[in-house]
Amino acid sequence: MMKKLSRAMLMLVCVLLGACALTPERTSTPERIVIQVSDDHKGTWGQALNVARNLQNAYGPGNAQIEVVAFGSGINMLKAESLVASRVSDVLAAGVKVYACENSMKRFKLHRSDMVDKVNYVDAGIEHIILRYRAGWFVDRP
Repeated sequence: MMKKLSRAMLMLVCVLLGACALTPERTSTPERIVIQVSDDHKGTWGQALNVARNLQNAYGPGNAQIEVVAFGSGINMLKAESLVASRVSDVLAAGVKVYACENSMKRFKLHRSDMVDKVNYVDAGIEHIILRYRAGWFVDRP
């Protein structure tokens, strides 16, 4: 009997600990997350935008700073004519900061007029990500 009770208690503790691990920990400072998009796969683009919105929903308003940084072939995601342009506009409107790498834009002969409105710009996308990482930001690459 005691052995069964101990086993049941152990299972309960494991379940509770597992549930806690799946719930974002709330702190007094906002979470800081940067999402890297560096490939030309439309599935990755959609997943990155889903991650950004899901994080906003998980942490709630004002509890997370979320950025999407596109460079390399991923820069095509931010073109005004891309398949996900309206979704990029949606996450921008929801408070996600989206950055385009100007080095990549030059490589692909893109101009700011080719990009989704209200996108932010950095000289080098990977440098921006490295600086964020060094400052304690979590980096995600879907």
